Amino acid sequence: MANGTSAHLAGLIRQTMPPLHPGGRPIVLGAAAVTAAARFGLRAIGLRRTGGIVGRIGTVATLASAAFFRAPHRVPPPGNGLVVAPADGLVMLIEEAAPPPELGLDPTPRPRVSIFLSVFDVHVQRSPLAGTVTAVAYRPGKFLSADLDKASSDNERNSLAIRATTGEELVVTQIAGLVARRIVCDVERGAALQTGQTYGLIRFGSRVDTYLPPGTPVLVRVGQRSIGGETVLADLGAGAPAPDGLAEASSGAAGSSV
Repeated sequence: MANGTSAHLAGLIRQTMPPLHPGGRPIVLGAAAVTAAARFGLRAIGLRRTGGIVGRIGTVATLASAAFFRAPHRVPPPGNGLVVAPADGLVMLIEEAAPPPELGLDPTPRPRVSIFLSVFDVHVQRSPLAGTVTAVAYRPGKFLSADLDKASSDNERNSLAIRATTGEELVVTQIAGLVARRIVCDVERGAALQTGQTYGLIRFGSRVDTYLPPGTPVLVRVGQRSIGGETVLADLGAGAPAPDGLAEASSGAAGSSV
């Protein structure tokens, strides 16, 4: 009975406390090590009170770092052709824009959904749909505030082109911000991704842009909060033309009802 209770409690703790992204573990462990060393070092030379204060401040900083690099489990919605948000954050901009030129794609403007991540948001990035990475392109740049419109074109960024299993092409771009100075991308060209799968991380405040196929209706609005891997940005199947037989049947049904 005791073993069963302990196992259940451990399971509840794992569900409540999400794991850390591998890219954040060195920082969290480093903060913990520095905190412990400073605390015990100060206490060893007789500065017990100072050591206690430093220890408490360091502990708070370590816990804050762990919270920042959390990578919670997400459950993508069922359905083919659904494009989910690649990140947690605030939908701050929806406009037509050409994809990053370093990818070498057709420059035709297409719907772009920009999500701003504050330092309080989960900072892992997730694949917006199932497919294969056809291109990866990093471009150095500035570190303007990620909530500015020109951050998409001027800031450091890393872009992926993804060919969906349904055939459409989509682009997702990680953009560094004023505080963020490190983009982590864990996938390469040819990698197979599942909807909602974690593929990267931006350390501290940042932005993620999603470029949808031309003509795709956007299902979110500016000011809406997104949940990475779960919030639906678009339905690629919704804008697809109906097969000829179905279209004719629909037309006939409409005509007979007049």
